[in-house]
Amino acid sequence: MNNLIVNKNGNVLRKRNTMTGFPAWASFIDEFFGEELGNVKTSNFNKGLSTPKVNISENEDAYTLYMAVPGFKKSDFVIDVEDEILSIAMEVKKEDEQKEENYSRKEYEYSSFKRSFTLPETVEDEKIEAAYTDGILSISIPKKEEAKPKPARKILVG
Repeated sequence: MNNLIVNKNGNVLRKRNTMTGFPAWASFIDEFFGEELGNVKTSNFNKGLSTPKVNISENEDAYTLYMAVPGFKKSDFVIDVEDEILSIAMEVKKEDEQKEENYSRKEYEYSSFKRSFTLPETVEDEKIEAAYTDGILSISIPKKEEAKPKPARKILVG
């Protein structure tokens, strides 16, 4: 029995087992929903929160990390430095319960993320500061004096 089918465009397709109908139907479902279900399984249904993206800027004195994470409180964030690793984490658990005479409803919400960054040896990790304003978490990481660029100096020829 030939397992290959050539369609009208000349593409070669593998013929499915149609003796029971079940494998073909299962394959159809897998192919039809494959990508969409893969994305749904890995998303966060509660807030749609995934690992937030980080923008990093640098000037002569410091590096600054910016992370857009609206809708939280300052106390929701945990930022620490250990062994030259800067970790930014957030975890929120909420429970909402309504009880009425004819029904009761209880919903749970959970959101979390954690990002870690290896700090260069040229930063003052004891002087790192963080602020959370208008949904933007910003972390300032000052550079050590020896890491800051020195102004050019002229050398006179003698």
